[in-house]
Amino acid sequence: MKEFNDKVAVVTGAASGIGRAMADRFAAEGMKVVLADIEEGALATAEREMTANGATVLAVRTDVSKAGDVEALADKSFETFGSVDILCNNAGVAPPFGVTWERTLKDWEWVLGVNLWGVIHGVHSFVPRMIEQDAEGHIVNTASEAGITSSPGFAVYYATKHAVVAISESLHHDLWMAQAKLKVSVLCPWWVKTGIFESDRNRPAELRNQPATVDPNPRDEIMEKMSKQTLTSAGQSPSQIAEKVLDAVKNETFYVITHPEIKGRVKKRMEDILAERTPKFEARF
Repeated sequence: MKEFNDKVAVVTGAASGIGRAMADRFAAEGMKVVLADIEEGALATAEREMTANGATVLAVRTDVSKAGDVEALADKSFETFGSVDILCNNAGVAPPFGVTWERTLKDWEWVLGVNLWGVIHGVHSFVPRMIEQDAEGHIVNTASEAGITSSPGFAVYYATKHAVVAISESLHHDLWMAQAKLKVSVLCPWWVKTGIFESDRNRPAELRNQPATVDPNPRDEIMEKMSKQTLTSAGQSPSQIAEKVLDAVKNETFYVITHPEIKGRVKKRMEDILAERTPKFEARF
């Protein structure tokens, strides 16, 4: 896509972080923006601030883990603006650090619900209607460097992001075979200064773990602290990521790797797979 003025973008997880930055960047290009988020207060703030800056926005409180919510989001988007040109399946959450066998089923259900089912619901509810428009359009699925590498302590999160990359690749192939005019990008950022480590603020009550009956594992606390410190010291700003997303849409770039330094780890992982070598973890802090 090269022309954005008066086009329509739908962004999930739009009230903060990367989603808010993408919404602002699209609005700056003259697009009408549908803001979807589960956090009502932050969503209202985003709507108010963007409207005050002259943007045309529609705010829809949406739990992307629920098919009905995303279908309603699609209905409202098309009813209000008549079309959707860019869909950003961006909403995401992350659980605390913890080894794979200590993650609860509620952890899995919560994170898969948002990170994986959110993308599935977005594709299911929006893409058929976007294809019917028979016009150029773009789908951006937010994965992570976690979708193309691996790490201890974050199995739940990494599993969802690998799945998002695979879905995006298959979606790209499917659209090409169908000769559709839609393009796909999968966003794979590394450290970005967002509130991802405070995701628990939006965790549904029914998916919260019971209070711990034992003291937290010091190992987990150390790893989480190091992650937060690296996020603060080395993370890119959400606006930097949003600029790269816009460039990807303009240039039809599929893999949006925002931090070139991770490419060495991706290469090593691929070489390990091809050589059938047992993977070895290298600290990334």
